[in-house]
Amino acid sequence: MLLRRVARVAALAVALFPVGVAAQQQDGGALPTIASKTAGMQKLDGFMPLYWDEQSGRMYLEIGRFDEDVLYYTSLPAGVGHNDIGLNRGDLGGTYVVRFRRVGPKVLMVQPNLDFRATTDNAMERRAVEDAFATSTIWGWTAAARTGNTVLVDATDFFLRDSHGLANTLRRMNQGNFRVEPSRSAFHLPRTKNFPQNTEVEATITFTGENPGGLVRSVTPTPDALTVRMHHSFVELPTGYEPREADPRAGYFGVTYMDYATPLGERMVKQYIARHRLEKRDPTAAVSEPVEAIVYYLDPGTPEPVRSALLEGGNWWNDAFEAAGFRNAFRVEMLPDTADPMDVRYNVIQWVHRSTRGWSYGSSITDPRTGEILKGHVTLGSLRVRQDYLLAEGLLSPYETGDEVPPQLAEMALARLRQLSAHEIGHTLGIAHNYIASAQTANGVQSVMDYPHPIAELRPDGSIDLSGAYPDGIGAWDIVAVKYGYSDFAPGTNEDAALAAIIEEGRRAGITFLSDQDARPVGSAHPQTHLWDNGADAVAELRRMLEVREAALERFGERAIRRGAPLATIEEALVPLYLHHRYQTEAAVKSIAGVTYAYNLRGDGQPLPESVAPEVQRRALDAVLETVSPEVLALPRSVIAQIPPRPYRFGGTNELFERSTGLVFDAVSPAAAAADMTFSLLLDPERAARLVQQSALDPSLPGLEDVLERVREQVVGRRTSDPYRAELARTVEHAWIDNLMRLAANASMPQVRAIAAWELAALQQGFEQRNGDVPATAHARLLAGTISEFLERDWTEDRLPSAPDAPPGQPIGGGYMDLLMCSY
Repeated sequence: MLLRRVARVAALAVALFPVGVAAQQQDGGALPTIASKTAGMQKLDGFMPLYWDEQSGRMYLEIGRFDEDVLYYTSLPAGVGHNDIGLNRGDLGGTYVVRFRRVGPKVLMVQPNLDFRATTDNAMERRAVEDAFATSTIWGWTAAARTGNTVLVDATDFFLRDSHGLANTLRRMNQGNFRVEPSRSAFHLPRTKNFPQNTEVEATITFTGENPGGLVRSVTPTPDALTVRMHHSFVELPTGYEPREADPRAGYFGVTYMDYATPLGERMVKQYIARHRLEKRDPTAAVSEPVEAIVYYLDPGTPEPVRSALLEGGNWWNDAFEAAGFRNAFRVEMLPDTADPMDVRYNVIQWVHRSTRGWSYGSSITDPRTGEILKGHVTLGSLRVRQDYLLAEGLLSPYETGDEVPPQLAEMALARLRQLSAHEIGHTLGIAHNYIASAQTANGVQSVMDYPHPIAELRPDGSIDLSGAYPDGIGAWDIVAVKYGYSDFAPGTNEDAALAAIIEEGRRAGITFLSDQDARPVGSAHPQTHLWDNGADAVAELRRMLEVREAALERFGERAIRRGAPLATIEEALVPLYLHHRYQTEAAVKSIAGVTYAYNLRGDGQPLPESVAPEVQRRALDAVLETVSPEVLALPRSVIAQIPPRPYRFGGTNELFERSTGLVFDAVSPAAAAADMTFSLLLDPERAARLVQQSALDPSLPGLEDVLERVREQVVGRRTSDPYRAELARTVEHAWIDNLMRLAANASMPQVRAIAAWELAALQQGFEQRNGDVPATAHARLLAGTISEFLERDWTEDRLPSAPDAPPGQPIGGGYMDLLMCSY
């Protein structure tokens, strides 16, 4: 009975919803032919033909590729121009594999769910997986005309929409409620083109809104009418590409999916690396010309001398491809003026302007099915070079007369641009950050995929040498990575064994890979894996950088700016100099409760995790505490005396230190920001929990109470006869107590909260008993009362103290979001 009911329901479904040929023919008599419908329109023939009706301003799309995979992606060729907002010129949007399906008069653009698959010849097994997970229908049209199995749809609304999610981005950032204004939006015909394997449509989209925020107001001539351009691309997906399996030790981005056809006992999650297609013309040759070279094109809007620096740095990668067995397989050249940077046929390096300095990106358009990179797209922020110039001005104070143009400033900035060009191109080749690289070499040329801090050397006379600030050339790790990703092995080679041998060869040479997850979190543990650091010994490098900083501060003053510049603007160069050690402090602190480890595979011979030796941890703690000594935090009186209030139309920005002194320069606030930075690193809840754990497992290692005791000895009650330094010592005590309270309130491990609270109680007693002059006694009583109130729990989360924010440092280029911002 049940089977008969199912059969009747199925028959009724077929009657109501005919499929296949019947569905495609049911509207046959009602629709005009494509030729008659498009008579008088301009046809743009190509991959998916377009028809432009100039009279109505509408764009029609011809669809004849039903139930086959097509790549669709969006991009932003003309953006908003503010780093904090994002939405930059050249940003890539979503990338989708889509399939067009006809149901009667409707045409649906459906995105299959490629995260869950069944790699098998059994069609029903594949269908079982496809039906188990949701798909996404991106858009739907009603056919306007039909000829045979090809239909015509009016795609105007599809193209003239907020395809980049601009309104949601502005709303999320409290920059106003914006919506597309159709009457002010239109197709951008100069960049609407068709080619045999790709279709490109560009539109000018205007958003109108209410209550535009300050960031929008700062970059828009009329803030309630914001106009950008959005781009749509349909691309024929390639065939014949052989995916390469990922290895966590190789450092590649890629695609991941679950394969439900996997035999029992094998891993269901499949991972392939992202890479360009590169094949030897002669597969049997050790070194061969490629079938087709990888070519990147530089934005012709890039000025000199930046242009030459970017070309040179980008072309470094050819050395890595040579090592992988290719001759002339990679090059960077200028983009033709007539080319569209958003066109999938061009790998592009764009020189992008913003109103504020910010990140550079290395993005790609990738085939989500296989990991094949179809288009590399690099965004380089143009203000980045000026930030390096500013760093050099602060370190060197080079303007003796104020009229000269010292060449070493531009030399350092351009050296950074060469490295930056190579770095971001590396991402578009599929390669991830490698943040252990700088610790695995003596000369700093281990990988362009690390973040480099400028290397400043102290000369015997106390002057500073920046000639080796940034190294030239590709690094040893970069060669290992390119060999893994791009080697084209001779026929008959066991590829798995050959790839494993590449990784093992690098490991034997001391070349390994650790990435963002191991470096970015404040509480991360590996003592050699950091951003913006130098040297194999982070502690020794911190002490060396403090010496460089001290020498530069002694020389600092009006010579940091040119003649005629407002004297107050020397603060712009002072900020990065005063915080010159900020990233090396973060590197050194990771030795405290640090653990060395690797991405181990069973049987690969790599060492197992091991705690940093106790004497190294204690040495690191002493070096870190040196950064909060009044001697280090004090500004030279000569510097303080030279900074007047800001003049008219030169107001403060978030690039400067906060002030409690009004217009007058605040000589204490920089110390408060720097001390808070150090203590927040030291008292990170994860680091504190590891201190508790490591001493429980091995009593020879310092515990949390040992660290707190050492800080108490070095920080609390520090005496000095200099009134300014005495004020800084009190500032440091405030920062320490504030951070202890945050740890006691927020740590997830109860033992950490308990030890922090115990230390606060002990400190409270000491402060209550402290006597001295009025400033010292008042300070001690305030801290005692603050701790008492906290321990009595007459406190709420929003009342936890906060120190002055340090001005932003990255990019030197701070933030965890760089994982997304400067990433694949």
